[in-house]
Amino acid sequence: MKYVYEFIGAFFLVLTIGMTVLGPNGAGPLAPLAIGSVLAVMVYAGGHVSGGHYNPAVTFAIFLRRKISLLDLGLYWIAQCIAAVAAAYVALYFKGASAESALDLDPVKGLLAEFLFTFALCYVVLNVATSNATKGNSFYGFAIGFIVLAGAYSVGAISGGAFNPAVALGISLMNLSLWSNLWVFFVGNFLGAVLAALVFKAAHPQE
Repeated sequence: MKYVYEFIGAFFLVLTIGMTVLGPNGAGPLAPLAIGSVLAVMVYAGGHVSGGHYNPAVTFAIFLRRKISLLDLGLYWIAQCIAAVAAAYVALYFKGASAESALDLDPVKGLLAEFLFTFALCYVVLNVATSNATKGNSFYGFAIGFIVLAGAYSVGAISGGAFNPAVALGISLMNLSLWSNLWVFFVGNFLGAVLAALVFKAAHPQE
């Protein structure tokens, strides 16, 4: 069931992005609030079954932290990416093709923005959801949702605010970002995950 839970969480995350960002009748400046909120509640809903990753970069950070196996890493990635594709097509079915111009980002600024906030996201996840020192806390879901909310408001206009390779795939399919941007997300997101795992392991050598 953990792969099903990962599919469900990633699906509703990407669907919410599509429904709140795509016109007509998008949520405008409130879109990041909806996106952070749905991530938080899906983390609470699925955290006890799958860990509530919904993000290949987060899964990679947790793999580097040695909390999941190599097999789970691959199967999580497959579930998350299939969910993103399905959600993108559902959003396009509801909204129609985007009339807005796809984001053509500055690759250097976009890469740095995605790297920084994916690092922040993975750093938060590792510390609030996998550390023995914070085990059993009641705030982990909102901590994770709020860092995505903060990142979307902070650098959304610079990079699109994906912080998630599956989301990057979804927004490319929805024409919210150019396909030529995809490498920026993948490189920035996975590098951020690696740094977060290294920092966590340095701070918690006993784990």
